[in-house]
Amino acid sequence: MAVFNMLENVEDLYEIGEVLGSGHFGQVREVRERATGARWAGKFLKIRKCASSRLGMERKNVEREVEVLQALQHPNIMALKDVFESRAEVVLVLELISGGELFDFIAEKENLTESDAIDFMKQILLGVGFMHNKQIGHFDLKPENIMLSDKMAPNPDIKIIDFGLAHCLQSGEEYRCMSGTPQYISPEVINYEPLSTAVDMWSIGVITYILLSGLSPFQGDTDEETLRNIIALNYKFDDHHFSMTSAMAKDFIQKLFVKDQNERMTAEECLHHPWIKPLTRKQVANRNRSSINMKTFKKFNAKRKWKMSYNMVWMCNRLHRLKLLCKTSAQAGEELRPCESDQEDTETKPASLIRRRLSNSS
Repeated sequence: MAVFNMLENVEDLYEIGEVLGSGHFGQVREVRERATGARWAGKFLKIRKCASSRLGMERKNVEREVEVLQALQHPNIMALKDVFESRAEVVLVLELISGGELFDFIAEKENLTESDAIDFMKQILLGVGFMHNKQIGHFDLKPENIMLSDKMAPNPDIKIIDFGLAHCLQSGEEYRCMSGTPQYISPEVINYEPLSTAVDMWSIGVITYILLSGLSPFQGDTDEETLRNIIALNYKFDDHHFSMTSAMAKDFIQKLFVKDQNERMTAEECLHHPWIKPLTRKQVANRNRSSINMKTFKKFNAKRKWKMSYNMVWMCNRLHRLKLLCKTSAQAGEELRPCESDQEDTETKPASLIRRRLSNSS
């Protein structure tokens, strides 16, 4: 059961600082602990006042995220320090992660070998493996959710963030979910099958593929085409973009792009794969000679950041139009349901809507 601090007001213990980011349900602000001076990130979430309201986040969703984070104390997972609740708001005091996204950090480099990439992948796998040992699935692993604690450090630490879609899998439970970012979701999500922690391993395969080549393996011209490619396992190792990639790296990816969840490599098995943990000097030499396709990777990352910026501007404009519409209608005396904004992240689309269109076009 998630533990909420009902006895204190967040401002009694923390000084509230500048806004670091905002979303549909609230803001993230820098907060400073009054007793120690330590800096944290405060996630201020609006909570729905009644079940019929579309404004704010459901308390049960906040409880689920808090419960997950309280169970995940690991160096490669964002830490939760405290939780406060008032009548209309929950505040999560989280580890302040200032190093930015891993992909942005890599895009700043001129050259990186596969060995450099593996150093990052090991940390991701350690964090994911810890999560999976507790039967918790993240269910939204993507570059935006893989951060660095401090990019100026000689060996920066990976931090996995955003557990809004995470779920603790119970023995005997069949858990289904149709949310996720199209190019990173697995076939079982699209097909609305019972899910396991293997969903995250598919996403790690996609992240590794992109990291080495600068291409997205299943990306189509539309979301529908992307999902068709995923279901059909329609991907390839293009000679032009994978000319600098080792055979071991390709084998690692292939063992993650497996349609049967039970046959997909686990995080523990990944850590013992010869690409991650080479057994011979020849394997080490082959890995060191191989490198990331930096030219294509930089293009991919620039396009990804542009799309994120475009989506944010689009979302802000839409919210502004909705507010004007509600204000105009209220002045006209119309009976209104509460104004609603987009409920899902602009990058995280419900697969059910896309799948329905796929079924109708079949």
